[in-house]
Amino acid sequence: MKYLVVGGAGYIGSHMVKHLLDAGHEVVIADNFSTGYRSALLGGTLVELDIADAKALEDLFAAHHFNAVFHFASFIQVGESVSEPGKYYANNFSATLTLLQAMVQAKVNNFIFSSTAAVYGDPSYTPIDEEHPKAAINPYGRSKWMVEQMLADFDHAYGLKSVCLRYFNAAGADPEGLLGERHEPETHLLPLILQAAAGRRPAITVFGRDYDTPDGTCIRDYIHVSDLVEAHALAVEYLLGGGISSAFNLGNGQGFSVQEVIDTARSVTGRAIAVTDAPRRAGDPPRLVADASRASKVLGWTPQFASLEQIVAHAWAWELKHPWH
Repeated sequence: MKYLVVGGAGYIGSHMVKHLLDAGHEVVIADNFSTGYRSALLGGTLVELDIADAKALEDLFAAHHFNAVFHFASFIQVGESVSEPGKYYANNFSATLTLLQAMVQAKVNNFIFSSTAAVYGDPSYTPIDEEHPKAAINPYGRSKWMVEQMLADFDHAYGLKSVCLRYFNAAGADPEGLLGERHEPETHLLPLILQAAAGRRPAITVFGRDYDTPDGTCIRDYIHVSDLVEAHALAVEYLLGGGISSAFNLGNGQGFSVQEVIDTARSVTGRAIAVTDAPRRAGDPPRLVADASRASKVLGWTPQFASLEQIVAHAWAWELKHPWH
């Protein structure tokens, strides 16, 4: 099969490219390197473009016939989305519309979309299933939910089939140590903890110890990046096999608290990790845990790296390779 991976130089996209290449597929990567890294591309054909550029997309789809498109290119910082909403709606929504219109024109009808648990907002119950009300509380989550609604309209009007994969907390690194997480700035908990373990930052900040959880810190559902990309591979097989447009949660279904992640990192790394405490952050729910049984039942997906120790160990092996080239 021949696939287009948009945003293939980013954290999850680069792991997807590796997975597809390892499976023997032909892969074209579209990226503008606003946040991705050339060194994260382990193969495939690179086309440097911005998906907001309709002419560049038209040329790309004229030059290649794709069986499906994987879309990972989005801005992901929740706080920034609140202070710069225009940036998020322009990139996450409008540029995705341009991409979908190019697909319709080229008669490419299978689309795998990186969505997010942020579409749910503050959970009214946990674990969260796909039917949970959609009540995003920030422009990041709203931009993703808007795309999901647009995809339903494109299916109805043009027959463009899609799978929306709602990630909980992506974490970890390639088990072979060839790829990992590197954001500028880094905002994700596990790499921040491991930077503190490695001495690249003085401490990790815990925001709130007074939540209604067993140890008082927030609980999140961490899902290994390799398990995430395996779900994408199963999702494209599902669509190519005639599956209808669907949305699936991707999580382990088990939550780990911030303190548990810190304790596990101390154990895995054998390093002291300094912690500073700070008040709660606005908009941080106490508990976010996925019900991913639909992905298991429909896609046949089972996480292979479900233990927090494995996730931390792979991320630590990657951190130890810093500086990355």
